[in-house]
Amino acid sequence: MLGSAREQPREDFTIGQDWESYADAEHARWRLLFERQVAQLPGRADSAVLDGLEVLGMAAGGIPDFRHLSDALMRRTGWRVVAVPGLVPDEVFFAHLAARRFPATRFIRPAGCLDYVQEPDVFHDVFGHVPLLAHPAFADFMALYGRQGLAAQGRGRLAELARLYWYTVEFGLIRTPAGLRIYGSGIVSSRGEVTYCLEDPRPRRMAFAPARIMRTRYRIDAFQEIYFVIDDYRALFAALDRDLDALLAEVARLPVLSPGAALPEDRPIPLAGTRPIALDGDSP
Repeated sequence: MLGSAREQPREDFTIGQDWESYADAEHARWRLLFERQVAQLPGRADSAVLDGLEVLGMAAGGIPDFRHLSDALMRRTGWRVVAVPGLVPDEVFFAHLAARRFPATRFIRPAGCLDYVQEPDVFHDVFGHVPLLAHPAFADFMALYGRQGLAAQGRGRLAELARLYWYTVEFGLIRTPAGLRIYGSGIVSSRGEVTYCLEDPRPRRMAFAPARIMRTRYRIDAFQEIYFVIDDYRALFAALDRDLDALLAEVARLPVLSPGAALPEDRPIPLAGTRPIALDGDSP
């Protein structure tokens, strides 16, 4: 993989980012991805995402130095960004989040895969995830998610928490006075889904319902069929700030749902004036 660190991971799977080793071509790739994505975000991304990009000093100049990001995050929410070689085991991921450390891959996608990369790269992890860690309510939710993930692991119920993460942290929408806006990292960093999720009538947009989300399967290889909409970031914290056993027991009593399933209790959030948009093969 381009830009992969050669050192062996530590016990917690972290490695050095080795920022000085990035090639000019890798910084240029970040610049291209950054410039085309920020051009789409105004009027679509939530203000918390845009504010996070600004206060953390993310720019088109090149791949951010995790040390600088961590310094800025520590001052605001007590978080740090740590480099990992790729996907890490669940218990390691949860432990990092619980300790307010966000594990980010250091490699950037190859030039031939700008629109889609199967394994998260530094653009998805840093551009997509890190800006919201500067928002106090979202930062607290992420740490709580880590703690609850560690607890759920011993109960064999990680699939339910993974679905909650997918439909919020990765592909969540938020309702604002100006209309629906994006906050999920998988959308923020996707060239095509950033418009599809808000402007196309085909996907359904439903009011946030934690137990419903935890029953709903998802696909990783296509745009989403359903999105869930929060009213504010405190709703995310409240969803997990409860007796985890009771929450998981509630979900376990009910069948798992396909993304296209419709329930009588669903609360759709309509989009006026939408029309199908041409898809160019881009995926999250």
